Amino acid sequence: MIVRYSTYELPFIYPFTISKGTKTHQPTFVVKLEWRGQIGYGEAPAISYYDITTEKMAADLEQKKVAIERFALTDPERFWHFLHHLIPNNPFLISALDMAAWDLFGKMVNKPLYALWQLDKSRTQITDYTIGIDTPEKMLLKMQEKPWPAYKIKVGFDGDMELLTILRSKTDASIRVDANAGWTLDEALRKIPVMQELGIELIEQPLAKDDWEGMKVLFEQSPIPLFADESCVKESDVEICAGYFHGINIKLTKCSGITPARRMIKQAKSVGLKTMLGCMNESTIGSSALLHLAPMVDYLDMDGPLLLKEDLATGLIYDFGKVGFLEHRAGLGVVPIII
Repeated sequence: MIVRYSTYELPFIYPFTISKGTKTHQPTFVVKLEWRGQIGYGEAPAISYYDITTEKMAADLEQKKVAIERFALTDPERFWHFLHHLIPNNPFLISALDMAAWDLFGKMVNKPLYALWQLDKSRTQITDYTIGIDTPEKMLLKMQEKPWPAYKIKVGFDGDMELLTILRSKTDASIRVDANAGWTLDEALRKIPVMQELGIELIEQPLAKDDWEGMKVLFEQSPIPLFADESCVKESDVEICAGYFHGINIKLTKCSGITPARRMIKQAKSVGLKTMLGCMNESTIGSSALLHLAPMVDYLDMDGPLLLKEDLATGLIYDFGKVGFLEHRAGLGVVPIII
């Protein structure tokens, strides 16, 4: 194989604000694996609170590039295990390479990934649309600009319940909230009854990722389903979350790729956890991987391309929460445009 990569700073349509801070651009790493004229693409966004930058991904790839190019790609899962040992401390880079390998392998056997995995793509859930933290007026404007059947609202700040009350008064859509670990246990216990009155569908990562004592209390008292995000990063976290959360949000970049994500979904179901596929503001390249996996999960959060002013590929159609492929194509099913 021939390995190449590029880095990008993709601008958001609106500044993207969560309880951890604000950003105007999404740093993104794209890797290309080429074999006999066919190219597989993979993407990993850089997220500051996981402390892996695009520069770190590029440096680690340069260091291991020769070994990767010598690998004979006959099975993407075997390739992931090779990468897992070769690059043990960079799940973001492994995720991009794993995605590119699946894309390339799908093209080698001339099958879309969902067909390769024998999944029924008609079972895909609708995706929510994320509204970042802003003034009530601006958040309402964003909702008016994007009428959608389900919204994810970022919370975890003073006055967030008052804001939710305003937003609920203007829409009948499903509302999911994401605190990004922004509440204490006492705050969550006070706010959950308010959210129950507002008909909130689910709550994502209400407490700090390691506040297991607090999560146990919240789990036993909350009438609203609680989903782990920062508390569920890798495969070994899944079973730990059972008894503390009702579900988990699986993100390809943090768990190190498509290969472990498929195992995590099955593992979660075996211990009674609901599953969500989440995005980290990926372009159409990374989002397409989520769509292939979507028939396996209960909830879908893959609105990255809708939040970005610039995209890196074509191939997905978004229609009032429903997501589909433009054409029946092998691999990821997308066509890069500025790679």
